[in-house]
Amino acid sequence: MYDLTLSLLVVAVLAALGVATFVGWMLKRQTDTGLNPAVIEQFNQRIRAWWLLCAVLAAAFFFHRWATVLLFFFLSFWALREFITLTPTRVADHRALFWVFFFFTPLQYVLVGLNQYGLYSILIPVYAFLFIPARIAVAGDSKRYLERCAKIQAGLMICVYCLSHAPAVLYLELKPGPSASARTPPAEQQMTRGGTGSGADPRHGSSPDSEVNATAEKRPAGRPRRDPPVLPLRPRQAPEENARLLFFFLLVVTMGEGAQHVSHWLWGKTVIAPAISMQRTWEGLVGGVLGGTALGTGLWWATSFNPLQAAGLSLATTVMGFAGGMTMSAIKRDRGVKDYGTLVVGHGGVLDRIDAICFAAPVFFHLTRLLIAEY
Repeated sequence: MYDLTLSLLVVAVLAALGVATFVGWMLKRQTDTGLNPAVIEQFNQRIRAWWLLCAVLAAAFFFHRWATVLLFFFLSFWALREFITLTPTRVADHRALFWVFFFFTPLQYVLVGLNQYGLYSILIPVYAFLFIPARIAVAGDSKRYLERCAKIQAGLMICVYCLSHAPAVLYLELKPGPSASARTPPAEQQMTRGGTGSGADPRHGSSPDSEVNATAEKRPAGRPRRDPPVLPLRPRQAPEENARLLFFFLLVVTMGEGAQHVSHWLWGKTVIAPAISMQRTWEGLVGGVLGGTALGTGLWWATSFNPLQAAGLSLATTVMGFAGGMTMSAIKRDRGVKDYGTLVVGHGGVLDRIDAICFAAPVFFHLTRLLIAEY
């Protein structure tokens, strides 16, 4: 699918990444800037990771919606693998993990691709959460039973259920906006109402009024006239609108996270939870939320939101993204590791890069569904 607005947004993001790459390269060469070399290297590593993720996402947007769903499925599968690898399992858990990886995870994304909201909204929090403890109990191993069940359920919830709400945005039925009728061709509007879009019938060369009069002559006396039913005008919804919503969400979360790190490097002094992460400060949180909200508000024109809705959604998603980063950092500290993996060269694993997206996706989806979607 091709959309000029979405294409311009993608080009703008790639251009911004290009500028950031050049700045990082210059800072690395200039050794007398007074900045910590470790901070500069971390900045460059984050830019390289963003290049990889943005390039893959941009490519997926220009294909069918199923391509984006498939991309997020692979991200979920790999993130869940990283999550489970860090936490201890026992032989009795292997059968349950098989069902988690090869049944519930793919089925969740199949239901998303089929737009079965009533099913994918309850598949994991109801059926999978009931199945996992039952299957582990049948295996007959009760050692750390609650801990093992909770670990698998938490990984499935964060890495699969929450993240699957991001591609689900592509299938929302959006309410007609103020310019919806303008996007529908006039001829199609007339045909939708039962007419042909002109005063004369192109097939017979006669006007609608003459046909009505002829029908009235044939109608028996005393029978009331019945006008043909008028179908309600329903403007077509372009799939590009949903693609722009998803790109808007990913851009706000990613840039909000970047603004949070930059604010921490420049002004960060008050660490929120020293035992969890020294990189999360109140100054960074405020800078990230303000930066992400300002960006989202400025991009309202590219979405179906009005400026107030765009600001509110951006505020909620940036706050939830920060919460996701804090939560996943706490899990890493509990397991005594620095990163979840090494798939993204120079910046940890997949889960290290999508932790904010995992927490923000269901909130963005449901708020969008509440504000501008039909259900």
